[in-house]
Amino acid sequence: MQRDDDRLVDAALGGDMRAFELLMEKHESKMYAVALRMCANREDAQDCLQDAMLRIYKALPSFKGQSSFSTWAYRITMNTCLDELRRKKVRQAASLDQMLEVGWSPVDEENSTERHVDNQELKRNLSKAIQTLPEEMRAAVVLRDVQGFSYDEIASMLSTNVGTVKSRISRGREKLREILSKDRELFGISGV
Repeated sequence: MQRDDDRLVDAALGGDMRAFELLMEKHESKMYAVALRMCANREDAQDCLQDAMLRIYKALPSFKGQSSFSTWAYRITMNTCLDELRRKKVRQAASLDQMLEVGWSPVDEENSTERHVDNQELKRNLSKAIQTLPEEMRAAVVLRDVQGFSYDEIASMLSTNVGTVKSRISRGREKLREILSKDRELFGISGV
């Protein structure tokens, strides 16, 4: 995958627009997922994604290959989202309708209506709780717990050190526990 990215980057730097398009198509869905989790709003996420792609295009000549292209692209996407959040100071939670609109679907193991409603409420509360986290914590938690990136990758994306990333994730998770513990019945007897 990295070699394919390297080949496409080299071709794009050589002026091959199709190579750049292929590079963006390859990473677009993950970049969008990051933007959607950060913005919690489909329209803002799409705007951030487009802005991030433009930034990537303009900054491509400065890509040195010190990290993988994907890490570099996700960092630009994350920074674009953080810039947008700071600019607008938007802290609204995504509604269930918005999440369904972008393809999210609750997993329902028992297929009961009651279980389905509980799962929806749990996910809605979790989404709302994530949106209340400070931007730096939210970015670290989303990248680790939602997107599954390693601590090193997150540190690179957020231009900080691994210790800071671990601290933000730990503090973010603790803050989520505090917020969600108010709805303990949703999370079973063992709590959050």
